[in-house]
Amino acid sequence: MSPRRRISLSLRKRLAEAAGYACNYCRSPSLAGVPLAVDHIVPLAAGGTDHPANLCLACYRCNEFKGAQTTGMDSLTSAVTPLFHPNQQNWSDHFAWSQDSLTIVPLTAVGRVTVEMLRMNDGWLLQARRIWRLAGIHPPLS
Repeated sequence: MSPRRRISLSLRKRLAEAAGYACNYCRSPSLAGVPLAVDHIVPLAAGGTDHPANLCLACYRCNEFKGAQTTGMDSLTSAVTPLFHPNQQNWSDHFAWSQDSLTIVPLTAVGRVTVEMLRMNDGWLLQARRIWRLAGIHPPLS
């Protein structure tokens, strides 16, 4: 396991700008007061590093539910499937917003596994998205 280093403020700022100041997974906006953490896409415990290519911003919920996991079982095919990798894959290739913009619709096996494992459509998030929509900050542009 690689030793954990402190992530510099300048790198945190670059990650925030690259993410559009939102969670790279569920797209929850930091503008709404959602705290964002630096996520090791491949966790240190799984051999990941602190290299910027392995880092992204995630809300604390996604970060906690993801934990040290990099794969999950696809509920449709029962195949072991990798989680979404924000620095190697495009969000819109794996996810879309429902017509009412409240639910993240998985488009692929990667999307299904990620939505399920990170609980990206639970009741708390649906209610938050309703409020964010009323405030004009949801759905995100990116």
